[in-house]
Amino acid sequence: MRSVDALTASSSDTFLWDEGLRGFGVKVTPAGNKTYLVQYRMAGRSSKTQRISIGRHGTFTAATARERAETLLRLAASGTDPRETLVGTTPAPASALTPESSSSDQASTEFGSYSEHFLAMYGRRTWRPRTYASAESNLRRWVRPVLAGKSVRTISRRDLADVFDRLPMSSPALPRNLYALLRKLFAWAVERGDIDRSPFEQMRSPKAVASRDRVLNDAELALIAVFAGELNAPFDAYARLLIVTGQRRDEVSGMRWEELSQEAATWTIPGSRTKNGQVHVVPLGSIAQIELNSLATKGKWPSSGLVFTTTGTTPISGYSKAKRQLDDSIAQAAGRRLAAWRFHDLRRTFATNMQRLGVRFEVTEALLNHVGGAKSGIAAVYQRHDWAPEKIEAINLWEAHLRSIVESAGSAPAR
Repeated sequence: MRSVDALTASSSDTFLWDEGLRGFGVKVTPAGNKTYLVQYRMAGRSSKTQRISIGRHGTFTAATARERAETLLRLAASGTDPRETLVGTTPAPASALTPESSSSDQASTEFGSYSEHFLAMYGRRTWRPRTYASAESNLRRWVRPVLAGKSVRTISRRDLADVFDRLPMSSPALPRNLYALLRKLFAWAVERGDIDRSPFEQMRSPKAVASRDRVLNDAELALIAVFAGELNAPFDAYARLLIVTGQRRDEVSGMRWEELSQEAATWTIPGSRTKNGQVHVVPLGSIAQIELNSLATKGKWPSSGLVFTTTGTTPISGYSKAKRQLDDSIAQAAGRRLAAWRFHDLRRTFATNMQRLGVRFEVTEALLNHVGGAKSGIAAVYQRHDWAPEKIEAINLWEAHLRSIVESAGSAPAR
């Protein structure tokens, strides 16, 4: 299908049909409204054409609308009229349907349709972009392939068990995350009156995954800091920024030049990108500044754009590949592989070393952008000190420690 964004309105309704999926298309009204739809016949050419509006362009992308259309057309091909799964509607000929009278403004109880409706009406309005993206991905990958064609009104605990039974063993946190997502979806359906009871009643939550406690020792940390320099740009600077700042993987990979102040030597992460929704100011020590200078032209930091990108438009990805290359370089040089570790372990290592270096707990929490017991409730209202001077001092202590352990290993962490 051609780009829907490029379609223009004419004096009457126009339709563009997908060349690969028969019956899937988009309708453009004279007012410029664009609505995805499916068209089908239930009993061969002698029956009347039926048409279901999937939803407006913008709420749906062409890809998500096509996925919905595939589900509805499969139902029709199996002899089940897809409109029987729509709340409060019955099958109607195409001539009787308009965007106002179609399902675009009504929730379909077919799980694929309903989960899209849930994401649009609840997820987009409530969740942060990262949470929304994770939920959309989990529904698409793990749930819809199992529950497609089933109505949320009839989905049972047995159906949900089928979903969880098919999850890969390699992702121990996935069952619990998916449980929370689906439980919320069905609770939302109950609140709206779309279903009477949630199938999650009397269902136990999967066991919580034991929290990781891996902390890299000084020798391991020195090897990672040194051999990170052998990674292809910008992964070399990225890995070292993880070490020296102690920030989260996605926060560092999504770093933008406009968040950085070369003069003040600070990185201000907006609340839209932090886990707790709070603006977070991170001091940049000399090692961090050297790494950022290596990515800038003649050491002058740009005024905008992504810092860590290979495309110019999206943050870096492929962390696993970079991690494997780093592990291989260390193994080749040291004659052994490090015990299993993850990039996120660098953050835990950072926090642990703050304690070793005698940094106050409140300062460490401020550096990690944690809102813990020391800064919650009434304390958060009256205790407004941001620990900025202490954070700078702690970062300087940390970088001095890094230089010491790396020099002991026979190299330098900075360029």
